[in-house]
Amino acid sequence: FQGGDTCEYLLSSGRFLGEKVWQPHSCMMHKYKNSEAKNCLTDKHIVFIGDSRIRQLFYSFIKLINPQVKEEGNKHGNIPFEDKSSSIKVDFLWYPEVNGSMRQRIKSWTEGSVAKPHIIVVGAATWSIKIHNGSNEALAQYKINITSVAPLLEKLAKSSDVYWVLQDPVYEDMLSESRKMITNEKIDAYNEAAVRILNSSSRNSKAKVKVFSVSKLIAQETIMKSADGLHLPESSRDTNAMILMNVYCNKIMKPIDGSCCQPQPPLTLIQKMAFCFFTLSIIGYLIVSLIHRNNYRKNKSCTDLESGEEKKPSIGTPNVSTLEMLLHSFCKLGLIMTYFYLCDRANLFMKENKFYTHSSFFIPIVYILVLGVFYTENTKETKVLNREQTDEWKGWMQLVILIYHISGASTFLPVYMHIRVLVAAYLFQTGYGHFSYFWIKGDFGVYRVCQVLFRLNFLVVVLCIVMDRPYQFYYFVPLVTVWFMIIYATLAVWPQIVQKKANGNCLWHFGLLLKLICLLTCIYFLSYSQGTFEKIFSFWPLSKCFELNGNVYEWWFRWKLDRYVVFHGMLFAFIYLALQKRQMISEGKGDPLFSNRVSNVLLFISVVSFLIYSIWASSCKNKTECNELHPSVSVVQILAFVLIRNIPGYVRSVYSSFFAWFGKISLELFICQYHIWLAADTKGILVLIPGYPMFNVLVSTFIFVCVAHEISQITNDLAQIVVPKDNSTLLKRLLCIGGFFSGLHLFSAIQDQSRH
Repeated sequence: FQGGDTCEYLLSSGRFLGEKVWQPHSCMMHKYKNSEAKNCLTDKHIVFIGDSRIRQLFYSFIKLINPQVKEEGNKHGNIPFEDKSSSIKVDFLWYPEVNGSMRQRIKSWTEGSVAKPHIIVVGAATWSIKIHNGSNEALAQYKINITSVAPLLEKLAKSSDVYWVLQDPVYEDMLSESRKMITNEKIDAYNEAAVRILNSSSRNSKAKVKVFSVSKLIAQETIMKSADGLHLPESSRDTNAMILMNVYCNKIMKPIDGSCCQPQPPLTLIQKMAFCFFTLSIIGYLIVSLIHRNNYRKNKSCTDLESGEEKKPSIGTPNVSTLEMLLHSFCKLGLIMTYFYLCDRANLFMKENKFYTHSSFFIPIVYILVLGVFYTENTKETKVLNREQTDEWKGWMQLVILIYHISGASTFLPVYMHIRVLVAAYLFQTGYGHFSYFWIKGDFGVYRVCQVLFRLNFLVVVLCIVMDRPYQFYYFVPLVTVWFMIIYATLAVWPQIVQKKANGNCLWHFGLLLKLICLLTCIYFLSYSQGTFEKIFSFWPLSKCFELNGNVYEWWFRWKLDRYVVFHGMLFAFIYLALQKRQMISEGKGDPLFSNRVSNVLLFISVVSFLIYSIWASSCKNKTECNELHPSVSVVQILAFVLIRNIPGYVRSVYSSFFAWFGKISLELFICQYHIWLAADTKGILVLIPGYPMFNVLVSTFIFVCVAHEISQITNDLAQIVVPKDNSTLLKRLLCIGGFFSGLHLFSAIQDQSRH
């Protein structure tokens, strides 16, 4: 199902999501702010020509530029509007009938050197029906008049955007006696005549008057709320004005969440190079694979000439060479990236806006939680936050976050605040997991660092190249990458304090605590010194990684939002491992973590704390104020959950394999959703099967999960090849990677130069 001409769809078809949200067929509509509208329409002249209905559209349109405008002035006369700050001029010209006067006005713009309006919006018919009492002669005259006007509009359409607004239906029961002759049957006849004449006049011409017919669909749903049965309610007029703004401004402003009327972005130099690389990888893999399998067949069955017996070949498949594995991985990755590009960069598939309802969020949540319970199994070990448990935790959190994104639940503040805790919990696990590894293993080698950095960043780097997006756009990966490096630096700098050293002398524990206090102090200082933070990350090459829209404010905001939780994770790991070493906790199968009394008290406090946080988050009224408190209080619910999940022995001894499976690919799921499950860089929803929302979600979800799983496998395979254990080989690979990023930066600079 092709997206097709999204402008045509925007002007002619769509449906309501709920009562007030209009969804165009196949594309997404951007909600323009006053500043955006002014930027788009700077130095433009817009003219609305017609009757009282066009006047309504005129007022809704200029309120997008200046919301303070009041609907005043002569109702049956011309109304000027000017925004001097942006040099925008919008005029309403009162021509309630398509007649000689309207024709003369339009003709004046086609003659000589008269300045033509940039946008012309025309429409009229109801006055003709009313004045002539709905006679057939009036309809015949309307056809003659519009036939004389059509060539002039076509001529203007060569240099201006011209829109003919079809007549909206009326609510006949509410019409006054003087308007009873305006029936929907008559309106349909006038609309049909206008469309037929305008289409026939543009048949042999490249220029085309755009027919604004979507207003009819909107009116059919809302006209019963009209005050007089003729004029649309304000919300419907505003929707029409927003559609008009999208038709004209999307190709100029290129908003991410406004896919209607946006042309497909041209391929960049780096994207072309990536396409060539993946094509060569596919060809190379096919050649190597054919040669390898051909040699294998020759050697598979060989006859012993002396005994005449056939030797049995070794059981199994042919040995796969490193080159073949590398090419195979890039071959699969190339096909997957093609799918990514087609979904979110080519105008091939449809995209729709999100629309939040409580049922669209909470019903899937209940469904997946029930599924998770059905897949309960025993854990291999019963330690606190064991591997199966952390995978399960990541899995159910990721599924909840995915449902949150596709349902558009960010508009509902209580849900938003709880999702913020889930993101914080991921970072808590980052602090807990990496601290535990370095503390127990004492492995600060380059191999470990490179493995982690490669697994975290490989997919994002590829997407930055293929999808032409900055690194900071995938904000979570830069966040966990930076925090990993901070944890590494904190523990690796002199003196290196690890568990083995601390066991020999308890004073080392105080040394580690001192390191953690220094880390906390630095975090606190940077969180209240935006200028210093921005200076640090504005230095090249960090600026290339952390800038978004020309500055690092977004990066500072994301970092600040969960600034303490990684530290909390490190501190929790330190306390837990110290207690475990001194055998102050019991981690046997079925045993409570502490004595029964202590366990019951801690469990009660945890449940109460968990509920108190949820009540506070649900009662939030102001997102900014709640975000300010979030970094300090999110740890309350995280620790409460950890204790509830681990204190009872039975609960600690089981896990959901369903959630754990998703947890193993949680990073890939989080990143892939941007382009092949959601659309327009997460602002909308990908539509593979239009007209069947549930079936569409099932199909796109299945493909999305399979792709995420496959990318996880590819990343693991490539990590073994690209990051070898041998230090000398690893050093050579690092030099190659450095050269690759240097080349990428060079081509990026050339690309930016050509854009400007």
